[in-house]
Amino acid sequence: MKISKRIENMQFSPIRKLAPFAEEARKQGKKVYGLNIGQPDIETPKEFFEAVQSFDDKVLKYAGSQGVDKLIESFIEYYKGWNINFNKNELLITYGGSEAILFALMAICDVGDEILIPEPFYTNYNGFSESAGVNVVPFITKAEEGFHLPKKEEIVKNITDKTRAILVSNPGNPTGVVYTYEEVRLLADIAKEYDLYIISDEVYREFIYDDLKYTSTMYMEDIQDRVILIDSISKRYSACGARIGLVASKNTVLINQILKLCQSRLCVPTIEQIAAANLINTPESYFTKVKAEYERRRNIMFEGLMDIEGVICKKPTGAFYVVAKLPVENAEHFAKWLLTDYSYDNKTVMVAPAEGFYATEGLGKDEIRLSYCLNIDDLKDAMNILKNALSKYKEDYK
Repeated sequence: MKISKRIENMQFSPIRKLAPFAEEARKQGKKVYGLNIGQPDIETPKEFFEAVQSFDDKVLKYAGSQGVDKLIESFIEYYKGWNINFNKNELLITYGGSEAILFALMAICDVGDEILIPEPFYTNYNGFSESAGVNVVPFITKAEEGFHLPKKEEIVKNITDKTRAILVSNPGNPTGVVYTYEEVRLLADIAKEYDLYIISDEVYREFIYDDLKYTSTMYMEDIQDRVILIDSISKRYSACGARIGLVASKNTVLINQILKLCQSRLCVPTIEQIAAANLINTPESYFTKVKAEYERRRNIMFEGLMDIEGVICKKPTGAFYVVAKLPVENAEHFAKWLLTDYSYDNKTVMVAPAEGFYATEGLGKDEIRLSYCLNIDDLKDAMNILKNALSKYKEDYK
């Protein structure tokens, strides 16, 4: 039977593709530290569960396709705290940030159109684009430059008559980069000059370190009608399993068109929306504590990496990831070896090969993405295991 080219061309997630090997390692009694995925271990605010427990409707009904009013209003209130002002008709609740990105691509691109993305980028951007029939055109950012944006000419040389948007993650996944005001302004100027949208994935805005200032694309008032904001409760509230996201834009014509896609999937789960709406009551102390915890973990991971001979990386300033260049030829082989052939005190680590975060063939083969979502004691142990593993691997594969 025939299988579509669309699905054949779609890659498996490099974040999850080694999961069967990790499962087998656990069956053999090994403890596997998961450094491959951004699954926070921070407790979800009690306000979420309180709303679930107080839900007493006798019938679990469809919600409106735009989203539950109370949740939309809570997002509007949340954004005011970031000096971003939305009206109700400018937001749509989505099934996680993933659906928001897919819907945005489907709304602004026809099959065969192109979007620009700085690489390395969140690997699922490739999958969303493939699903929408959109071609990803990458432009390179470099580890030695902290993955900051290149000069304007390096970006615009990739623009063609099929280019419809620039898709960016800020703070960045997988790099941990936080773009400066000047970089965001550069993207705004390019969008205006070449008549493009900016799809701005800002789900990690709470996690910015070293007293850096956050600049949302929405702060560029002269291009607000070109900005498609992507958001999610998954990371800032450690509520990944709730699958509540959002797509927003001051371009109400575009939002009204995306509503058609929301209607086609009927609605986002009702109870999760009601629970998410109550997260606006999360005390500010929660975010202060969580941010400080991630900053400590960031420091431990970076110091651990710098203690390993031959590892190259810059200290990330946002999100909870780092991309590191390893002294190996094939990081995917090393990542699999960690799970199938190696243990240290009957423990090992699971990492994400970074090649899958690039669209340019051959890039990232010697790099991995690491997430510092583990508690501090486990993270220290994991970094020690990684150091010993690299030493052993280099001996076995000289």
